[in-house]
Amino acid sequence: MSEASQRWQRALLALKLLALEPRLGGVCLRARAGPVRERWMETLARLPVPQRKVPLNVGHEELDGGLDLAATLGAGREVRTRGMLAEPCLLVVPMAERLAPGLAARLAQALDTGHRMIALDEGAGDDEGVSPTLSDRLAFLLDLDGMACGDALVGFGTLPEAAEVSSSEADIAAIAQLAQSLGVASTRAALFCLWAAQAHAALHRRRAVAPDDIEIAAILTLAPRATRLPEAAENDQDDAHDPPQPDDPPERDGAEGEAEAIPQDILLEAVRAALPADILTELARRRARRGARSAKGAGKGAKRAGNRRGRPLAPKPGPFDGRTRLDIVATLRAAAPWQPLRRKQGAAHPIEIRRSDFRMKRFEETSDTLLVFAVDASGSAALARLAEAKGAIELLLGEAYARRDHVALVSFRGTRAEVLLPPTRSLVQTKRRLGALPGGGGTPLAAGLQAATELALQGRAKGMTPTLILLTDGRANVALDGEADRLRAGQDALRQAQAVQGHGLEALVIDMGKRPERSLRTLAETMDATYLPLPRANAERVSAAVSTLVT
Repeated sequence: MSEASQRWQRALLALKLLALEPRLGGVCLRARAGPVRERWMETLARLPVPQRKVPLNVGHEELDGGLDLAATLGAGREVRTRGMLAEPCLLVVPMAERLAPGLAARLAQALDTGHRMIALDEGAGDDEGVSPTLSDRLAFLLDLDGMACGDALVGFGTLPEAAEVSSSEADIAAIAQLAQSLGVASTRAALFCLWAAQAHAALHRRRAVAPDDIEIAAILTLAPRATRLPEAAENDQDDAHDPPQPDDPPERDGAEGEAEAIPQDILLEAVRAALPADILTELARRRARRGARSAKGAGKGAKRAGNRRGRPLAPKPGPFDGRTRLDIVATLRAAAPWQPLRRKQGAAHPIEIRRSDFRMKRFEETSDTLLVFAVDASGSAALARLAEAKGAIELLLGEAYARRDHVALVSFRGTRAEVLLPPTRSLVQTKRRLGALPGGGGTPLAAGLQAATELALQGRAKGMTPTLILLTDGRANVALDGEADRLRAGQDALRQAQAVQGHGLEALVIDMGKRPERSLRTLAETMDATYLPLPRANAERVSAAVSTLVT
């Protein structure tokens, strides 16, 4: 059986276990829209539970119920509607990777109160994914990307009636040890493994959990959350920590005998087969990138004051001052319950609206990305560096129309820095400015950083998300005041790097020297920037490095 066919069978098995055990929470399915995913989604109809589709723009009233404005005004009393979370159901969430944090938290609360969920992760990049708030509450993390229709031939089959299955202390100990060996710190994941093992035993009409049930459950629940290979955990243990064995061990009771019967080495081997080392390395790299972005609050689509309107949010009370927009429907909903009381108080109009009823519209804005290139145009290697920078910027601009990115260019040489290209998305203007980019002279690195930082901060003030890309060999020899002093030039550059870090700007330092420069690595660490030595870079490699940072 091929690896893809095994993934398909496990995806169907996850649905069966979810149908038998509601405590498993649900499934996080990473897959693009296509025939394979549609075939898997068709099996949801076989689950004996009502289903509700949750759109990305769902409002508070649709989830939890709210005021029925028309019925309230007609009846003269408060009439409320029932939301989709009024009764336990299976929530189907398309594009779950784009859920707003507030909505993700509300759905996570629903999972804690008996609901189940199918979260469809359609993220295109490594830095996109379902919120950990949700994924930690979903037992199964599945991936059907890249599967062919021929691998999805097995049907769903039938479900037995739910039955009570017992598990021993030895089963719990085996699962806990396995989770520790895989580096899974979440206690909820270990519980998912236990419940999945019980559901798998019930699926095969067994009254007690068997080692095969634990093996399958661990592959489905613990393997996707693993942070290390089992060997790493085993090598950490030392024989010196083993408890001493008595010469005549006492007789053991039944529970301990069952603990010995559980083949822990077989469980480790089974899960290890589902955990290639390169996959774990890739997961670690993704977590590091996501952590860095979370710390800085930067990246594509950062949720901050932007320069174009975004997703509507729930309205909030506020003054009608002309700077914000009045939400008329929400205002009427807030005023409706008070109308009978206001009529008794002698209201002059059939519907009386007061200042406390005003509800203002809100939007969650996303900001455009601004790429500020600071290019070292000094020295004998200037022509090669400038050619690489020109090619990289032209390649990135080709993608800017789809990503709505802006590109700016700062050149530093001689005794000063110059802004050659203000933020733009114009391909014609960029090529014209790049063609006239001069080269030669000293290396005023501090002046280049200062000009690029100012340009980035100006873009941030306009609602953009700036990223600073520095291309240089790191051999600064001109101080900030224009004097040729190598020592002061390095000190000034470090001070400007501290300013970049202080403003929280995302940055990438590309070392274009023939050999990696230690001082430039130190400069990147001071900026809290990514350091990338590319001594033989071309336009494609520079463009790929920048795209990895900002997409």
